[in-house]
Amino acid sequence: MENKITVKWSGEEYPITDIEENDTVLSLKNKIHKLTGVRPERQKLLNLKFKGKAAQDNDIISQLGLKQGFKLMMMGSREEDIAEVSQAPENMPEVINDLDIEEEEVEIEKAEIYLAKIQKRIETYKIEELSPLREGKKLLVLDIDYTLFDHRSVAESGIELMRPYLHEFLTSAYKNYDIVIWSATSMKWINEKMRLLGVTNNPNYKIAFHVDSLAMISVHTPKYGVVDVKPLGVIWGKYKQFSAKNTIMFDDIRRNFIMNPQSGLRIKAFKQAHLNRNTDRELLKLSKYLEAIAELDDFQVLNHRKWEEYRSMHKKCKKSKRTERTDPPSQT
Repeated sequence: MENKITVKWSGEEYPITDIEENDTVLSLKNKIHKLTGVRPERQKLLNLKFKGKAAQDNDIISQLGLKQGFKLMMMGSREEDIAEVSQAPENMPEVINDLDIEEEEVEIEKAEIYLAKIQKRIETYKIEELSPLREGKKLLVLDIDYTLFDHRSVAESGIELMRPYLHEFLTSAYKNYDIVIWSATSMKWINEKMRLLGVTNNPNYKIAFHVDSLAMISVHTPKYGVVDVKPLGVIWGKYKQFSAKNTIMFDDIRRNFIMNPQSGLRIKAFKQAHLNRNTDRELLKLSKYLEAIAELDDFQVLNHRKWEEYRSMHKKCKKSKRTERTDPPSQT
């Protein structure tokens, strides 16, 4: 008996068609090694289960009950990638995987050719609502990879790669915002990642809907050529209650909101989860920022690049007001 499995790793898909009746999970890992360069001992096959538990190396593939064309999510790093990290000099400044597009932003977001692409997405892209939108709430749009989840590192489970305080952050944000997940991957993988992270059925908050790569558009930047971006206008065109006045998007790559630069906040990328999960406090800090700006009628007065300054100033103002209320009146 032959079966076919598609392995999803590092944003790419690798079909494996030569799986035989008696092949084990270890045999599968060896085949994956040949295709990806990730050694079997470094592979974490996240959604490969046997009797409700993670499949072991000696389990027989044909006994796992996989459907033809099963898509397998893998975490793991090549040896050369690990070597690059371990040999990097200490105190080296952070390298930002982004584009220097400030001078181009205004021209691109107003270009008729791209506005026409957005209109086409509004007309053709279908959104499946997961929970009802609530009247009077603002909109928070979140990326997944490196924003909420370290999708490259190796771990025993997806939860270990989750950004610290994710559920606390979403619970806090849900008070003032309808929450949308927008990832540059397929809907299948968005759904799977949200399930692995425990977001899908969390009782403390709801996700309004997911948006996948099919809602993105390609734009041409004079300096860097063609790039795919996430235009918030697609959502705004479908839901008239949302606009630049009440929407904020978090993404670790700033070019993703080049069509709406003033609505985007570039979050620090969450990588190397095993090294940083005990010190990363980004979501806790951003929770306070979201809470502070929720009081505003128009987000267009904000510069999200200075969000930490705004958060600090707002905190001082609140403390000052509390002091004024508790201080006894002066005696004359």
